[in-house]
Amino acid sequence: NILSSDLGATDPLTQQHNRYEISLFDLEDPDNKNDIDRLEELYLKYNNNKLSITLGKQLINTPFINPQDSRMRPTEVEGIFAEGKAGQRWTLEGGWIYNVSPRSTVEWYSVANSIGINAQGVTPDGVPADYRDNLTSKGIGLSGISYKPSDKFVIKAYNQYADNLFNTALVQAEYQQPLNHSRFKAAIQYIRQDVVNNGGNEDPSKTYFDRRNKVNVFGGRLGWQKGNWETTVNYTRIGKTGRYTMPREWGTEPFFTYLSRERNEGLGDVHAFMASLKGLLPHYHLKLEIAYGHYYLPGADNAVLNKYGLPSYRHVKALADYEFHGMLKGLDLAMLWVYKGHLGSRPTDLKYVFNKVDMSMVNLIMNFHF
Repeated sequence: NILSSDLGATDPLTQQHNRYEISLFDLEDPDNKNDIDRLEELYLKYNNNKLSITLGKQLINTPFINPQDSRMRPTEVEGIFAEGKAGQRWTLEGGWIYNVSPRSTVEWYSVANSIGINAQGVTPDGVPADYRDNLTSKGIGLSGISYKPSDKFVIKAYNQYADNLFNTALVQAEYQQPLNHSRFKAAIQYIRQDVVNNGGNEDPSKTYFDRRNKVNVFGGRLGWQKGNWETTVNYTRIGKTGRYTMPREWGTEPFFTYLSRERNEGLGDVHAFMASLKGLLPHYHLKLEIAYGHYYLPGADNAVLNKYGLPSYRHVKALADYEFHGMLKGLDLAMLWVYKGHLGSRPTDLKYVFNKVDMSMVNLIMNFHF
């Protein structure tokens, strides 16, 4: 910390915290800018050319639990996790997680107590959710399989079982066709979520996953790659029968339409469209990305399908990432600009606007990799 504003202060009109800046240091204690250390990785690992098994505190990267982007403290987990290959075409992974240290925190929590550190939103009945420290769960079971019958085609399946909370299953198929000095790509995705037992608590105001929730998510992607450049068009549909619900403390969502600095978690009845262009300029050691999306959501005051009161929005992302070489090898400097504007009628209640729409954000991010 060189110079920063009061991250714990609230907006005088909406009485809300800044949902972006507050997570830069310690989400649990915004005034803490010194003691932000934690033991991140401590594990035993067995490894050979076909199998690795890791036991202890570790980083994993799965569709639903992952380090997340551009914060000083990534999401870490504690448990056992294995990755392996069966022949040339099959890849397997899975494990059991019993503790989590969410992004932007300095403590370790049980799986149940890791949920609710971020905003809790409202229940489908419209009352403030109160599930933090009121959930019970033994842990998270993860399993994934990938089958690649040819160089052009791959099928992936993944399941996340959150004991006493919910189950999420994902199936994804990806295809690519070489063309004249280029490559055509396509992918489809389906996600299903169901409650497990009572969703964490018998009390509806203190449960995490509502028992009425039946979630179906569909996604599609078309893309074209030539050399170091790739462009895609993407679509996500979250059905009307429930809110896609996944702890924000655990990772970002695997939707094709995901863009940095916003999520569609906690929403149902969503139509999302996004187009992106990514490129690499090796001579200049530079990575570039530009993306634009429209996200059509239920009304911000529709508690049944809108957990956090987010209005429909358009989203622009521009990223430039420079990688140093020579004596400074390992250092990279990134500039991220995000704009979010409202779609349709602008909400009159400012709590649906503040740090949600009609806003710009600039991040200058320096990382050193070693």
